Amino acid sequence: MGLRPDATELGDTRRRVEALVSELPGGSQRAFEQPWELRAFALAVAAYHNGQYEWSEFPMSLISAIKDWERSGGPAPWSYYERWLTALETVLAGNGVLSEAALDERTKAVLATPRTANHHSAHRDPVAIDPARR
Repeated sequence: MGLRPDATELGDTRRRVEALVSELPGGSQRAFEQPWELRAFALAVAAYHNGQYEWSEFPMSLISAIKDWERSGGPAPWSYYERWLTALETVLAGNGVLSEAALDERTKAVLATPRTANHHSAHRDPVAIDPARR
């Protein structure tokens, strides 16, 4: 007898992500239109779960990023996840995660890594999001 599909670690992760998405403006109705938007979302969730910031910091930063875009008459077209990235960068920079020293160290590590490292096979599958299951 196998595990129920929702009893797996993936199921637990999916439920945590769904709960976080439901707290966002637009809730779970907000779709990822591009693969990078999903990656931006995943970065925010991973940074939160790694203790890089408190979740309560993020919505305030996102609201501020949206207001700044509105005030500046930001570039068209509107992109929610561009504001999302701006908010994440602001929160992480404020917590020292994106300090010049941290970025310099990461840059050095990336540049020291051979171009073919960890690229043993092509990854050509498109990113897919399963709709929330209730």
